[in-house]
Amino acid sequence: MNEILLIAKLIIVFLATFLFIKLIIRFAPAVGLVDVPNHRSSHKQVTPRGAGIGIVFGVMISDLIFLNEIIFSYVATFLAVFLVFVIGVLDDHRDATPKTKFYIIFAAVLLLAYDGIIVHSLGNLFGHEMTLGWFAIPFTMFAVAGFTNALNLSDGLDGLAGLLSIIILSTLCFIGYENHDSFIVITALSFVAAVVAFMWFNWNPAKIFMGDSGSLTLGFVISVLSIKALEYINPISILFIAAIPILDTLIVMIRRKRNGYSMFAPDKLHLHHILLRFFNGNIHKTVYLIALLQLGFSIVGVAFSEADHQRYILLLFIINIAVFYILFNGMLERQNKFAFYRKKQRKN
Repeated sequence: MNEILLIAKLIIVFLATFLFIKLIIRFAPAVGLVDVPNHRSSHKQVTPRGAGIGIVFGVMISDLIFLNEIIFSYVATFLAVFLVFVIGVLDDHRDATPKTKFYIIFAAVLLLAYDGIIVHSLGNLFGHEMTLGWFAIPFTMFAVAGFTNALNLSDGLDGLAGLLSIIILSTLCFIGYENHDSFIVITALSFVAAVVAFMWFNWNPAKIFMGDSGSLTLGFVISVLSIKALEYINPISILFIAAIPILDTLIVMIRRKRNGYSMFAPDKLHLHHILLRFFNGNIHKTVYLIALLQLGFSIVGVAFSEADHQRYILLLFIINIAVFYILFNGMLERQNKFAFYRKKQRKN
């Protein structure tokens, strides 16, 4: 696809997504696509959700108009994306269990395998290539399900998941452009254009949330493009390119395990929850800081993407996990102590 057609396609994606989301906002309450606030919510009013429908439809419309040849080369992959999108729509309507979502993601990974989009190696970590062999598909299932869920969990503040997705997708687009991979470039840019349109409605105060139809689909698309990018970069650099959702999920799971809770139990102890309290409820400052952290990590990931000594990059990422855990655990403890002190004062 030449540059003029690509620009035209991206304009169509933006406009179509914009119009679809306006329609969803109008009709969402009538079809039950609303988010009712609970004790873990950062919003106080019933808000439409399911903007992911507009994001995916916007991309699909542009593909139909321009008869994107990439689709014909990766039919199984785009079918896998659509499968994850459908389960996300059902979940937005509260008709999908967590177990069902994981089964669908695993089935989608089998479709990816048909197109050869699988993690075959962990790179050269200890002086020799860590090939996965028969374990390639199970590992890919675990990795894709893990990151798809991680981005879903980051969708806790207005604009956060969208901004993180734009940064990560743009980074992957840069890698695709540097290596002349039209699949990565066109797919990444299409979803960036759609998410930019969505951000018009999702910036605080949000008029609509992306819902699982958006966060699951975007998480899955990022996973697909990351695996495809492994043809050009080392696997460990991906941990930095998509660092914030990964770090946040790992740290929360470690904290829950150490405190004797289920690693999958919902709570308000994610990175964005802690920083939101640190900024006294200022959503904009919280989102900006997390986005800047992700941008920094993505730049580091690109800088190290062709490094030979991957064990040192892995060590650096593990150090980051430890630093983030210590830092944000300390912040959380101070916040809990302050909340306890204020509660005690009110009683007295």
